[in-house]
Amino acid sequence: MKLIKCKDYNEVSAAAANITAAQIKEKPGSVLGLPTGSTPLGMYKKLIEMNKSGEIDFSPVITFNLDEYYPISADNDQSYYYFMHKNFFDHININTQNIHILNGEADDPERECGDYEAMIENAGGIDLQVLGIGQNGHIGFNEPDDFLISATHKTHLTESTVKANSRFFSSIDEVPIYALTMGVGSILKAKKIIILISGKEKAEALKQLLSGKITTKNPSTMLNMHRDVTVIADEEALELIK
Repeated sequence: MKLIKCKDYNEVSAAAANITAAQIKEKPGSVLGLPTGSTPLGMYKKLIEMNKSGEIDFSPVITFNLDEYYPISADNDQSYYYFMHKNFFDHININTQNIHILNGEADDPERECGDYEAMIENAGGIDLQVLGIGQNGHIGFNEPDDFLISATHKTHLTESTVKANSRFFSSIDEVPIYALTMGVGSILKAKKIIILISGKEKAEALKQLLSGKITTKNPSTMLNMHRDVTVIADEEALELIK
């Protein structure tokens, strides 16, 4: 596991954008796994700037998002479909047919998840998976539990995650308590993984990740089983690392 130490959030964003840009330059038709949340916003902003300046071309790139609330409509301004288009896809020259996001309105969520796994496989697998991390160590919506599910699946969100995400909603009662998410096994199939970690509230989760010990109580620790993971963290997130 490689660690890139950054001074602050801006440096984390720049480092992540540079790695993603390098992947696209090396393989123009790269398949990217993308996250939502506040952490990747800076990276997306920098990638948009690179695209507009002509440094990178997104037209042949294929994307798969990590997760989506369930149930939620695509036009809900808190859906991850809405988030990704507003903050990234609407500002780059990506082919909309190459964008894949789990359907938060699927009548049959189990079938939706199975079809999603098949689409990733048919695309040749994910070349670069970008991740964030929850305060409790979740990646995607793989929450701490006695066991973890390998494939894309419907999951119940923990109370701490619902509370953390309630800042985006009018009230905590509006936060969906379920989500569709790539499983840990789905994530570990990616050829390369980068995980962005910023802020002192993520320090304990990062400390556990870097300990080398694996536990389902911190799903991010499963990344220790992958051969090509780069952790990009700022000084606040690294405050517990000696």
